Amino acid sequence: MDFVAIIVGLVLLIKGGDLLLDAAVALSLKINIPKIVIGMTVVSFATSAPELIVSIKSALKGYPDLALGNVVGSNIANLAFVLGVILIISPIRVTKSFYKTDWPIMMIATLLFYSFLQADGYLSQVEGGILFVLLLIFLIYLLFFQKKAVIEEKVEIDKKEMLLTQLTFTFFAGGFFLWLGSEVLVNSAVSLATSLGVSERIISISVVSIGTSIPELSASIIAIINKEKAISIGNLIGSNIFNILAVMGITAMIYPISVMDRAILDIDFFWMIGVSLLIFPLVFIPKKMRLGRFEGFCLLIIYGLFLNQMFT
Repeated sequence: MDFVAIIVGLVLLIKGGDLLLDAAVALSLKINIPKIVIGMTVVSFATSAPELIVSIKSALKGYPDLALGNVVGSNIANLAFVLGVILIISPIRVTKSFYKTDWPIMMIATLLFYSFLQADGYLSQVEGGILFVLLLIFLIYLLFFQKKAVIEEKVEIDKKEMLLTQLTFTFFAGGFFLWLGSEVLVNSAVSLATSLGVSERIISISVVSIGTSIPELSASIIAIINKEKAISIGNLIGSNIFNILAVMGITAMIYPISVMDRAILDIDFFWMIGVSLLIFPLVFIPKKMRLGRFEGFCLLIIYGLFLNQMFT
């Protein structure tokens, strides 16, 4: 029953995130915010809402390893599992923004996040604030100095206008589903970990993180089916940047996070850093600025090895 409850929680979170995204974009269009700004800020924050709500709820309930494991596991899943599946379905070309902004910022955020936790096993409110300020600086930099790179990614905003009453209902419905989904997911994840005799870290990094990565996977597959050229490794890297700077930054500012299970720092972080580093040479070898099925199979094998070591 716990596993079924986790699936129900994930479905509620995904639906809540979708509704919140629709309402946020509709509101932004009503007040005439440029589409490029909506794509970089409103959409990014809304699509990170499930991870954010789960992390905040986990931290407040006294399960910090769920909060950390959700972000670390989701970042690994994005670059190994989701990207691997996408590449097997359809090879993609990589834009210059990958090595100019996306990958370097992701590595800086990842290493800074790790250094904060490694120093004392604690992510304080001040450190969370630093992460969030870095996110704002990154967004401002993209808006004013890297507009060409952003346009190169072809962020599409295709949402119908809503009446004010419909917008309000959609917003509150999305918020309710996010809250309910997080309640069900966190409680059932802890219950499942207890019944299986494993730590919350293992459940969050495996089951929960894969679940919260499903929206990125489904959106990419739909884009492939529709033959849209907006599929980009930059979208997944951007999600990883938001997971660290926004999700962990905001969560820590609300409630500081302590590392309860050292395996997160001693094992899981090194997988996250390793996969993040591996993406760089894969982009240039064997074919420059292109990722194909071979790289996809390699990434899926790596993700399989990552999951295997967790349960052995």
